[in-house]
Amino acid sequence: MLVSDFDFDLPEELIAQAPLAERDGARMLMVERATGAYADRHFRDLPQLLQAGDVLVLNDSRVIPARLYARRAGLRTQSGAQAPAGSVEVLLTKQLSLWEWTALVRPGRKVAVGERLLFAAQENAAPLLEAEVTAHGEFGGRTLRFTPVEDFYSALDQLGHMPLPPYIHRSDAAADKERYQTVFAQERGSAAAPTAGLHFTERVLQQIRERGVQVVRITLHVGLGTFQPVRVQRLDEIHLHTERYTLPAETAQAVNAALREGRRVIAAGTTTVRTLEHCAQVAGDGLLAAHSGETNIFLSPGSRFRVVSGLLTNFHLPQSTLLMLVCAFAGQQAVLAAYRHAVAERYRFFSYGDCMFLA
Repeated sequence: MLVSDFDFDLPEELIAQAPLAERDGARMLMVERATGAYADRHFRDLPQLLQAGDVLVLNDSRVIPARLYARRAGLRTQSGAQAPAGSVEVLLTKQLSLWEWTALVRPGRKVAVGERLLFAAQENAAPLLEAEVTAHGEFGGRTLRFTPVEDFYSALDQLGHMPLPPYIHRSDAAADKERYQTVFAQERGSAAAPTAGLHFTERVLQQIRERGVQVVRITLHVGLGTFQPVRVQRLDEIHLHTERYTLPAETAQAVNAALREGRRVIAAGTTTVRTLEHCAQVAGDGLLAAHSGETNIFLSPGSRFRVVSGLLTNFHLPQSTLLMLVCAFAGQQAVLAAYRHAVAERYRFFSYGDCMFLA
């Protein structure tokens, strides 16, 4: 299959640039997997669409203020001269070890291996963080090794900005620190929000529990792949970046029991789907077991879904691997037809946009 098979026309004005006044106020397009039929609903209807005995799985990864601005401290050349300094934008994408991260750097062509980057709260202030560029990657990618400090995340909170996606054409605002974060976010590490979870409120979660639905969590830290467009033409040429995940014991037990008893497992977001289906592959013919690891699983038409039977997800970019996953889950023609309906009905798209429920 070709990446172009997953294209659709999207007017730019439908790309949501800011969150709604209320988290749970989004529209929701419901799609029946068995028939492809769809209906216009609202996210607040979700509790009534779930059934007693369902298991709802959330991704509790917490977005870090991963967009930073650094001053280049320069690089000693072979002649002993100091290389020219300047400022760069740094987007932390994945933690490799205690002090080492991968990052996207702009403008990347100016930043060489061996350079030091200084991160300060104000232009002439002393830096709160320092990092050395230790490796060069593709498309502006770099590996950074930070100088150890007493509280790295406290410094990051003072320096960083919320990493809004590139299709949001504004700077982050104070409200984004709360709204570009799920109400159940806990484990720090994501470079982007698991956006299906942004719609939930404590009220909606309580209504879901009152329906007899068991709510459990996984953690998958959203990384570099979210910001990288697909640069190949064929699906069999796609290789995703790895992302770190954790499957807790409570979640493994809840999912195993649901599958054994024929109850539904509902995933909030494609990150949750990928984690659960990866863990099913790890388990083979056995039961899911609590563990942590990394995954680069790519789900596309023809993939088998062993765990997930329902999916809440936002609307995704044309020709994206996330759209391919949704098409794999509910059928390519049915999903693309639903997307055309969403465009015609002026649904709001992408991270701060409306959502779909496919079951």
